[in-house]
Amino acid sequence: MFDHLSLGVSDLPASEAFFLQALAPLGVAVAMQGPFGIGMGRHGKPSLWLVPATVPPAPLHLAFAAETRAQVDAFYAAALAAGGRDNGAPGLRPHYHPNYYGAFVIGPDGHNVEAVCHRPED
Repeated sequence: MFDHLSLGVSDLPASEAFFLQALAPLGVAVAMQGPFGIGMGRHGKPSLWLVPATVPPAPLHLAFAAETRAQVDAFYAAALAAGGRDNGAPGLRPHYHPNYYGAFVIGPDGHNVEAVCHRPED
């Protein structure tokens, strides 16, 4: 449904470092950048834009698709190493559906950042 999303952040360099490290296991990298912000995504296509916020941003929930449960685990470890705070260790969330495997971390601006795999375990 969405082509891309812009996320206002209070400290652009800190948020760039956090998201790059946390999302690297999912194949996300900088796709474009300029004075307007930093576009991150897969295969050179910016899907998430980090832009300087003019007011403190309201926390959001951002869920990123993982292809495997191992990617969810790697995201969680990388996000914690990047300074994120635990908000739900990797595991099944059967109240969503039987194969919902996700992990949650609070990022620099209080955003709830998730990686989720919807596939059964290999």
